[in-house]
Amino acid sequence: MDDHDSLEQLYREAAPALLAYFRHQPALAGAAEDLLQDTFVRALKHRDRLEAAVSRRAYLFGMARYVGLDALRKAAPVGAPAELQIAPVAGEDGRLESMRAAIAELPPPHREALLLRLQQELSYEEIAEVLDIPVGTVRSRLHHAVLRLRQALNPPIAYES
Repeated sequence: MDDHDSLEQLYREAAPALLAYFRHQPALAGAAEDLLQDTFVRALKHRDRLEAAVSRRAYLFGMARYVGLDALRKAAPVGAPAELQIAPVAGEDGRLESMRAAIAELPPPHREALLLRLQQELSYEEIAEVLDIPVGTVRSRLHHAVLRLRQALNPPIAYES
């Protein structure tokens, strides 16, 4: 298989998940196709890094993360922090709204690791590569995210005497 076929196959395999990644973020959904193309353009500019990556999929998600954050920074008012979020899916079970609200309240590092795990089904190692952090930090962030979600969704019962 030549270089062109390899790139085409990578695009076919990764593009749907990357497009979904952008579409699940309300501030980026309208530009998802453009952001997808920007991601691949940047990846091709750094082809040596893409080829050297332990997981090309994780490398592309990392690149997509930076493309998305750059787009948010450009669109946000000066001084406003850029932050990735989760969007509702049309026709979704209404009971998930409390879960979505609880996820939105997580600290950004915990929320981002959790969304990469749940939405994109990345492994801990891939999340570590995307976020450029150790695997142990990924485990810690996911652990704390789950604890906070349990607390938020199952508040302690107040017993009356």
